[in-house]
Amino acid sequence: MPTSFPALPALLRRTFVLFCCAFLLAACGKPKPTFRNVDISGATGFGKDFALTDPSGKVRTLADFKGKAVVMFFGYTHCPDVCPTTMAELKAVMEQMGPEADKVQVLFVTVDPERDTAALLGQYVPAFDARFLGLRPENEAALKQVTQDFKVYYAKVPGTSPNNYTMDHSAGSYVFDPSGQLRLFIRHGQGPDPIAHDLKTLLGS
Repeated sequence: MPTSFPALPALLRRTFVLFCCAFLLAACGKPKPTFRNVDISGATGFGKDFALTDPSGKVRTLADFKGKAVVMFFGYTHCPDVCPTTMAELKAVMEQMGPEADKVQVLFVTVDPERDTAALLGQYVPAFDARFLGLRPENEAALKQVTQDFKVYYAKVPGTSPNNYTMDHSAGSYVFDPSGQLRLFIRHGQGPDPIAHDLKTLLGS
């Protein structure tokens, strides 16, 4: 058989071209999605799972939300600035996403379980969006565990009385994809557009 490409029969040439295209697609793989927040896909050593209690007393883990993109924010209900603005921002994200918002679960994890009772979380968190869920560690040891697991900083700042303190804490949020893989770190205070874009990307829309 002649070895020059033009001399090949038409059917064989087409087969050869299709094979080359398939090979190139396999080599390149699926195009990497473009995110506007920090892509931490494949990060190891942190953020794998959690076991936290919801306002009804049920212990929740990441597996409970499989099939949804999960946005996880650490804060506290007495926060005067970062927490309410973040929750309002996430509410705006949900509004912007329309019907797709039902495929997103926002979790508010308190770093102040001393004051943030189950009843208080059950009122505060869904006031922003009824689909949002508040979670709390049951004790100080559980709080230290989950914040270490997610590399979240928190510290009590004394106030004018024992109950009038504030909490310094990390301001960003984590995002898991619907399969439960940690994918993004969301920066605080950027507005809803970049967050909605990234969540839609994760959901494949």
